[in-house]
Amino acid sequence: MFDTRWLYRAGALSCAAATLVACSSGTDSAESTQSAESAPASEAPSEPVAEPLVATYDGGLYVLDGETLEVAQDIPLDGFLRVNPAGDEAHVLVTTDEGFRILDAAGGEMTDDTFAASDPGHVVVHGENTVLFADGSGEITAFDPHALEEGGLPEGRTFSTPEPHHGVAVILSDGTLVHSLGNPDSRSGAVAKQGDREIARSEECPGIHGEAVAADEVVVLGCENGVLTYADGAFTKIPSPTPYGRSGNLRGHDDSPVVLGDMKVDPDAELERPNQFTLIDTTTDQMQIVQLPESVSYWFRSLGRGPQGEALILGTDGKLYVYDQVTGDQIRAIDIMESWTEPDDWQAGGPAVFTREDAVYVSDPATRQIHLVDLQSGTVSASTTLEQAPNELSGAVGHHHH
Repeated sequence: MFDTRWLYRAGALSCAAATLVACSSGTDSAESTQSAESAPASEAPSEPVAEPLVATYDGGLYVLDGETLEVAQDIPLDGFLRVNPAGDEAHVLVTTDEGFRILDAAGGEMTDDTFAASDPGHVVVHGENTVLFADGSGEITAFDPHALEEGGLPEGRTFSTPEPHHGVAVILSDGTLVHSLGNPDSRSGAVAKQGDREIARSEECPGIHGEAVAADEVVVLGCENGVLTYADGAFTKIPSPTPYGRSGNLRGHDDSPVVLGDMKVDPDAELERPNQFTLIDTTTDQMQIVQLPESVSYWFRSLGRGPQGEALILGTDGKLYVYDQVTGDQIRAIDIMESWTEPDDWQAGGPAVFTREDAVYVSDPATRQIHLVDLQSGTVSASTTLEQAPNELSGAVGHHHH
C-alpha cells in the first residue's frame, strides 16, 4: 500500500520541508507582524514538555505535550505571531516585529533572546544550520541549532543579498548557500554561493517563493511557472505543464526525491482556491499535477508529509487526503473535521497541518481543537479542545548528527 523505497530513518528527519514558512496564499508580500509584548506566563512546567507542539492564538500561544495533547503552558503574547521549528528538539522560533524570538518549548518558557530582523520572514532548518531571512533588509542569518541547548542567543553568521525582498535561503552540508534574488517589487531567481564565490545563478524563476530539500540535498524552489532545483553545482528549471503554474509552498522529506507542492493555475485570481497539487520528482525533473476530488480545495497550511514520504493534503471537505508520492494515487481519505472555507484574510486563521516523524497534527479553529492523526489506521487517535481558537501550528523538530 505504501511506497517503501524510502523508509523513514528514525530521528533523521531534516525539517527543511516541515519548517517552510508559508505566506499568504493571496499575496506575495511579506506581511508584518504587530507589536509583541509578553505578559507573565503561568509557572513553567516542572518536567520538560514531551515532543512540544506550539499553537498560536489571538493574544498568545499554547505549548502542548505532543503525545497527550495536554496544554503544558499558555504564554500571553500580543501581535500576530508566526511559529517555526528552531532546529532542535526543544525550541521554536516565534516571529515578532522585532525579529525571531526563541521559545524554549520543552521548558514552557518564552525567552527574551531574539535574532533581530527587519520584517522577519522565512525560517529554513536543514542539517546543521537554521537559516533566517529578513525581508526588510535582505539579510540572512544562520546559526547552529545545537547551540540552542546551551541557552542564550546562539552566535549567528550573517550574509547579505543585493536588495531587500521577500526571500528564502538554505545552507547545504558542504556550506553552499542558496538564496533567492529579487527586490521589494519582484523576484526573479536564485543564486548559489560558496563563501564570496558564486557557483551558479538562474533568473528563470519569476515570483520565487518557498523552499524544500529532497533526498540527496536537492533544493527545490517554487516559481510562477514551475520550480527551480539546485544540485551538484547547477540550477535546473522544471517547467509547469500549465502556462501559469505557481508552486509557492513546498514540502520535502529527507528520504524522498519527490517534493509536494501547491499548484495555482489562474494568474488573474485574487484568491485562487486550488483543487490540484503537484508532485515534483527531482530524479526525472518532472512535475505531476494531481487533482483532488471535485469541489475540494485547500490552502497553504494544508500540506504535509507522512513518515514514509506520503503526500498529505487537508481538503476543505474536512478530510485529510493521503497520496502515494510516486504515482499520485490516493491511498486513503481520513475524516478529521467539518467542511471549511479558506478565509479571505490569511491571518484570520484556518486549519493547519504539522508533521513530525510519524506524528501528524491537524488544527481546527472552528471547534478550537487539535487532533493527532494515525495514518496507518486512518483514524484520529487523540484530540484536545483549547480555550482559544488555534491559528498557526508548529513544534520542535530535532536534528541528529549523521
